[in-house]
Order: sequence, then C-alpha cells, then structure tokens
Amino acid sequence: MEWGMEWYGAALILFGLGIGLMMLGVPVAIAFFATNLVAALLYMGGGPGVMQVINNGFGAMTNFALVPIPMFLLMGELFYHTGLAAKCFNAADKLLGNVRGRLAYVTLIGGTAFAGPAGSSMGACALLGTLMVPDMMRRGYNKYLAIGPIMGVGGLAVIIPPSALTVLLATLGRTDVGDLLIAGVIPGLVLALMYGVLIWAWTVIDPTAAPPYAVERVPLAEKLRLFVFDVIPMVAIIVFSVLIMIVGWCTPTEAAALGAVSVIALAACYRSMTWRAFRKSLEGTLRVTVMAFLIIFGSATFAQVLAFTGASGGLMNWALGFEVPKLGMLLIMIGVILFLGCFMDQLSMMLLTAPIFFPLARTLGFDLTWFGLIMLLALEIGYTTPPFGLLLFVMKGVSPPGTTMRDIYLAGLPFIACVLLLIALVIVFPPLATWLPAASR
Repeated sequence: MEWGMEWYGAALILFGLGIGLMMLGVPVAIAFFATNLVAALLYMGGGPGVMQVINNGFGAMTNFALVPIPMFLLMGELFYHTGLAAKCFNAADKLLGNVRGRLAYVTLIGGTAFAGPAGSSMGACALLGTLMVPDMMRRGYNKYLAIGPIMGVGGLAVIIPPSALTVLLATLGRTDVGDLLIAGVIPGLVLALMYGVLIWAWTVIDPTAAPPYAVERVPLAEKLRLFVFDVIPMVAIIVFSVLIMIVGWCTPTEAAALGAVSVIALAACYRSMTWRAFRKSLEGTLRVTVMAFLIIFGSATFAQVLAFTGASGGLMNWALGFEVPKLGMLLIMIGVILFLGCFMDQLSMMLLTAPIFFPLARTLGFDLTWFGLIMLLALEIGYTTPPFGLLLFVMKGVSPPGTTMRDIYLAGLPFIACVLLLIALVIVFPPLATWLPAASR
C-alpha cells in the first residue's frame, strides 16, 4: 500500500493512534512506543527505520540532564517512608495553635514540602486526602475547604523546586533544566501566598467554614523544640537544594544528589533510617523513574518521527499561517493543555504537546524558561479540570462517603482561579519567571 508523506496524514496517524491506544487503557509509554514503531514501518523504510527509532530512544535516555529525576524522587520517598514528612506535619499542626482554618494551612504547608520532591500530584493528593480530610470533616470544616487546599497543593508542587516534573519537561522541551527549576521559586511563593490569602478570606467571609475547637495548649519551650528539630531541618534540606543551584555552586544533578544524601543523613540522626524505609524508598523511586524514562524514550522518538514525516513542521506552519498575535497563540496552547487535561495525565499531555509547543514557542521568539513555567502551570490546572481531570477522581476516592463529584469540582475552582491568575501575572510580567534564573548565571 502506498503511504503519502503529506504532513496532515502523518499527523492524523501519529496523534490518532497514540490517543486511541491510551483511551483503550494502554500505558502511555507503550502506546507511544507502538505508535513510533508503526510510523517507522510506514514512513521510515520498515526494519531499518525501526532500528533507528530504537537507537534514538536509547540515546535520549542516556542524557546526563535526566539524573536529577531519580534523585528528587528519592528525596520525596525518603521524606515519606522515614517519617520525616509526618514529623513536619505534626509540628506545623501544633505550631499553628488556635489559628482559624489551622488544618487547611497545615495541608498547604506540609503538602507543598512533601509533594515537590515526590513528583506525583496524584500520590500527594491521595496521601493528604487520607490524612487530612477525615480530621477536617470531623472538626466540622466546610467540605469545600477540606477538599480544595489538597487539590490546590498540586499547583505548588509542580513549580516549587525540587520538582521531578520540571526536570522532565525541561528535558522534553530541550531547555535548560537548572533555569526552569529556579524559575519556579518566585512564582511558587506568590502562588503559596495566594492560597494562604484565599484560605484566610474564606474563613473571614464564612466563619462556619472552619469552626474553632479546643486545641491542646503547647508550651513555648515545646514549640521552640518542634520548630528547631522537626521543621527547620526538613525545610533546610529543600532550601539548601535550591539555593546551591541559584548561586551556581552545583548543577541540578549535583544538587539533587546532595539533597537525597542529606535526607538520608537527617533520617539517620533521628534513628528512623531503617532498612525497610530505605528499601521502600528505592522501590517507589525505581517505579516512577522507570515510567518517566519510558516516557522520555517514547517522547524523543515521537518527536523525531514527527520531524521525519514533516508532521511537526506542517503543524507549525499551519498554526503560524493564522494571523494570530503571539499572545493569542500562547493562549491557544494553554487552552489545548487545559482541554487535554480533562482526560489525560500530565506525562501524556507532555508527550503529546512538548514536541510541537516548544519548537513553536522558539519560532515565536518566546523565552523557553518563561514558556516552560507557563506550560507547567497549565499542565497542573489540566489535572483538575472537570469533568474528567484525573486528580478529581483521586480526590473522590479518598473523600468521605456522600461527597459528590460536584462537591469536588466546586472545591477546586477557587484554587484553579489562583493558578490562572498566576499565569496571567507571569504573562504580563515575565521577570517573575526570568529574573532569578538570569541572576543566578
């Protein structure tokens, strides 16, 4: 059978087959590997093309810039399995005392610290939902205030370093890993402030959303002890990992490795570095790392097949053929990600969009670090967009009986609005994302 090389035919086959296999439940990496093999057989001369695709995929996985991914993931797993994350949650809970909405703030603070290096918004959502929602509901919290902050933490986790997802996107987009990691610091702090203001305003406007209750009084000496021994060391490791990249003392790879070693040392000091905790941390890290590297394998070969068939060039020329201003094109790309987020996970969206969006952004003259940060935020919003955002269903699974999907949609909307506002701020004032990476060079 004769297969033409028209770009639209190739694009239809490549994207249609990949999305179709995923909709049938085939794992993302396998779906796109199969798509690449079919494309190689159809467009790249059969057997030799298949071998070229495989060789290119292995070449992409041996990129040294990928090393921070398992190291950051190991940091998150060690925080969790050694009990250091639980210590931080417990300390934050006691330090906040009788502050109205205390458990919502605990969720925000503790979730941000844990979810960043963990690299999984779904895992963080499941953990926080299991830990915090039952307690908040038992204390009489409004169900929306109990659920919303947990989904909102994902928006922070994806941009505040250390973030394995940021490393993955920078690799797929062929932009500087360190710059994109550092770029998330200031916007992440701004988003955290927005969430804090939102929770505060919520409890002021509707005091019944977080009714006061008697809290055991913690002596000042005990608060100081908790702060010094259970908060500062954990926060210091994360700040240390980011700071040594900002000042240029270490590459992202070295910072990630030092961060992981620091967590091991800290856990050993607390006598919680058991062999069981270490083994479980390695298992969790290996599981997610293998998945991420398979995604990279599929993405690298998918991008090359798109280029070889002319699909990527054709798509870019078609998109640029519309007389749409740069801002309009950026908004269209954000809209595509939000739409895909209704039924896809972040890695699938990255795999589909990065091979097209980053070259398009480069052609349009966008700063790739700035664009990458906007894309990360859009990816995270896409995770919670109704009706089929995956984070919504994770939240449904860990919420108390009687919680409807409508409840979860409504709970997430104010936090989605905060992320959309942050995207608008970054678009209007690019130095929010670009100043710190430029200053660290």
